[in-house]
Order: sequence, then C-alpha cells, then structure tokens
Amino acid sequence: MERYVWETTKELARLGHEVRVLCEYRAAEKPEGIEVHELGRMFYRPRWLYYWRFSLRVKKWLQNHPHSDWVIHSHERVGVHDVTTFHGPPFASVREKPWWKKMSLRVAMQLYMERRELRVAKCIVPNSRIIARKLAHYYPEYAERLTKPVVPGVQPGTVRGVQKAPQDGGVIGFVGKEWKRKGLQKAVEIVAVLRRARPNLEFHVVGPNPAEVQHLFSDWQGGYKLAGLSSHVEYAGLDVLLHPAIAEPYGMVIAEAMASCVPVVISDVCGAADEVTPEAGLVLPLSSSIEAWVDAVEEQLKRENSVPRYERGWDKVAREYGRIYSEIPR
Repeated sequence: MERYVWETTKELARLGHEVRVLCEYRAAEKPEGIEVHELGRMFYRPRWLYYWRFSLRVKKWLQNHPHSDWVIHSHERVGVHDVTTFHGPPFASVREKPWWKKMSLRVAMQLYMERRELRVAKCIVPNSRIIARKLAHYYPEYAERLTKPVVPGVQPGTVRGVQKAPQDGGVIGFVGKEWKRKGLQKAVEIVAVLRRARPNLEFHVVGPNPAEVQHLFSDWQGGYKLAGLSSHVEYAGLDVLLHPAIAEPYGMVIAEAMASCVPVVISDVCGAADEVTPEAGLVLPLSSSIEAWVDAVEEQLKRENSVPRYERGWDKVAREYGRIYSEIPR
C-alpha cells in the first residue's frame, strides 16, 4: 500500500495536480511538488485504536484547513474523504466466523470504521477485481459506488534473457514476507516433487526470516537458499516465480516478475491473476492437487519462448485516478 501511495502521488504531482499528503510521519525525502503534513506518531496496538486516533487527527487537521475545493483521497480507515482505495480484503468477512469470535470491542470498532469509510466515500476504488467482488458481496448497498479496479503500477525490472532451464535443474523463486498466507509450505511441497526428476533444481526463498521457515526444509539435502528480507529481488535470475497464495489481495511480486519477463505460476485467489496472460504463465485454482502444480511449473521450466514484458507505469495509475477525480460531484 505504501508503495502504491508513494508512486501514485508523485505521478499526480508530475501531471500538474496540487498534492498534499497527510501521514503519521515522513520516512523518506519529500518528493518535489508535494506538501507533506505529519500528524505525529502513535502506538500501533491495538490496531483499531490506532486507526481511530489517526482518523480523529485527520478530521481535526482538515477542520483547521478549509478544503472545500479539494478532492480528499484516503487509503486508511477515515471518514472525511471523497475517494477511498481498498488495498486488502474487507474486514466484514469476520461475519462468517462463529459468534464467539465476533463478540469484542475490536471487531465492533473495525466493522464500524470500515462501514463508515464506505458510507462517506463518493467513489470506492478496489485494487483488484477480487477485492471488488468481496466489497460488493459484503456491502451490496455501496456496490454502485465501486469504480473499475485501479491495479498497481510496476517499475521496469532487469529483463531475463531468453533461456531454457537445464533439463536436470533450474531456479524457482518464492517472494513474500508473510509466508504462510502466500503459500510457502505448498511451494516447498511442489518443488520437492520437481527435484525428484530435476536433482539440480534450486529453490530461492526471499522475504521470510530464515529461522522461521527452516523447519520446512528439514528433510532437504541442499538445493535451497533462504535469502531473508530484501529490498531488491533479482527476478531475472529466476526461471519461474511460484506463488500458490492462500489469500492475496493483489501480489506485487507477480507483476514485478512479469516486468522482468519471468514466467509465473500462481493461485487464482491472487488479485494480479487478471494480469497474467497465457504467454506470461499459468493461474491454477487454489484447490488444485500438488501434481497439477508440479505439471504447471514443469511446463514453464521447459518453455523455450520468451515471456512478454509486463508494462504498467505509475503514470497510468495516476491518469486513471485523475479521471475518477474529475467525475466526482462537487
């Protein structure tokens, strides 16, 4: 989300919009042409209280700074905006849990703030079709305010050359800090099967703390690399990106891999699945068997044709928002 906001606001300023950012604190150099107003750091736990306090500070700041001619675009649980962007699944999915898991102040406040966010917004922007469908499902009364998804942009990466993986090897990558949600355990099972026919196959894992996932490789005799958290991923060094996520609102690593011309094999619950063409890789139902996943990855390892480069500049994201802003009734 932070990358999405950072890149989009910079491009909006380049397009000539006057941009002011309200945030807890500024953690990087202020981009040229953008005013940044820091509202002060707060304790992050409990999370619902953090959201509530931040929304109060935003409201107070706006009351002290007249804004009748502004478009207010929020990415947080506030209640004073024209446009809100949803980057993750609705909290309202908690309704499907047993009643004893819903009886708490935390749940009540999260549901209140989420509904307030949607009720106030003139336009609700999902970052993928998956999120759009979930919002329409849990909040049908606000479905007409949903816009077309505005999916994230991606920076051009180092392009992987046209190459075929060695018959007995290759390099499969997994990228993601939240490794349970992103399906690392299933990925380990898939690669383990592939290594029976490809003994020199390597599995590179970027994101998780190595100590947290080492147990998944307890019966491996080499063939894997745990790189830990990294701000830069060498996608061009991979033959396939494997992302069998259990839940993934979008999945920036998928777009980043495709921007480096690396084929992907992902689950159908990834928001970025809509961006994956047959030439770029394969999208499998989450319920697919391990054998189906193995066959899908093997197909990509054997491919000899190049992967078309995925391109979506952040300037395009900003232009899409510009059109949304222009349609807001004043």
